[in-house]
Amino acid sequence: MRKNVFIDLHVLETVPPSCVNRDDTGSPKTAVYGGAVRARVSSQCWKHAVRESFQRMLPQEDVGLRTKHVHELLTQAILARDPQAKAEKLAEEALKAAGISLKEDNREEKKAKETEKSEKKTGALFFISQGQIDALAELAVSGEKLEKKACQAALKAAPAVDIALFGRMVADDPSLNFDAAAQVAHAISTHTVHNEYDYFTAVDDCAPEDNAGAGHLGTVEYNSATLYRYATIHVTELQRLLGDRTPEAVRAFIEAFIRSMPTGKINTFANNVLPNAVYVTIRCDQPVNLVGAFEAPVQAGNGGYVKASVEALVKHAKSLTHDFLGEPERAFAIGEGMEPLAETMPLSGLLDAVESAVQEIGGQA
Repeated sequence: MRKNVFIDLHVLETVPPSCVNRDDTGSPKTAVYGGAVRARVSSQCWKHAVRESFQRMLPQEDVGLRTKHVHELLTQAILARDPQAKAEKLAEEALKAAGISLKEDNREEKKAKETEKSEKKTGALFFISQGQIDALAELAVSGEKLEKKACQAALKAAPAVDIALFGRMVADDPSLNFDAAAQVAHAISTHTVHNEYDYFTAVDDCAPEDNAGAGHLGTVEYNSATLYRYATIHVTELQRLLGDRTPEAVRAFIEAFIRSMPTGKINTFANNVLPNAVYVTIRCDQPVNLVGAFEAPVQAGNGGYVKASVEALVKHAKSLTHDFLGEPERAFAIGEGMEPLAETMPLSGLLDAVESAVQEIGGQA
């Protein structure tokens, strides 16, 4: 593969009244950009939605687990290989050899006094694949001395697709880290927003007939917005980690990023929507976020915010291409008004085209 290959994803999506991602006070998250208040959905929130989509799209072994219960998972894997093994002890020794510390939180210690058994957990969430669990379990039951180098190699082998895409940070031992092959920006509205409040009441079904009062009163803060969402994949780095699985992983990420929706307050607002426009490029120079198209908040017209946002995105992309970048290696688009940037097509066609392009580029390595 060539030295650097990047895939940039640009998505415009109108979300109706909703509270997709809220802060510690329950308010929808916002940001100031271009001197105007924008609706915001954090990158972590949307990456979680993508990982949830992976659960439905990819085989189980291709999806990682972010958990403190690594000791329990490894214990089960050891017992599956040797039911007579002292699995808990072997699991603890293998993790210790790899440089992963375990501890018991206060709640588990309290349970331990009652049950004479406690579960050991990692101090922080640990991102691990089934392949890594299996590799460490094989070492644990091999009967050989558990060496740090071998145990760490097991924890770096066979990364799941989402570990390769989103990376892994291990405070206990940075040598177990994975650099993320994908970056996801905070989604922001292309225009100014003002949060609103929904005042609601709930009726007590068992209240006396002469009681006309509500059983509960409350408010929910919400907004609606046309969001600009951006993500980029360092395909070269992804191929280094996943090898032949790279085209499938790229396709899965693009589809999940386009189709996914964070689930915050979704039962209240049913904001199950899909994008209005998508622009995907393959570049061999650098990734480029096109959020500058909306530094000046767009104004709604007869086409609402969507038409104005599409026009702003197209104009900004063409300007950057002319002034700084040059044309991308490949470009694909979905949605009305995107024709000046690339041939438009349905999602299935775009996914096929990008997957084929990644296979072709990989074959040039």
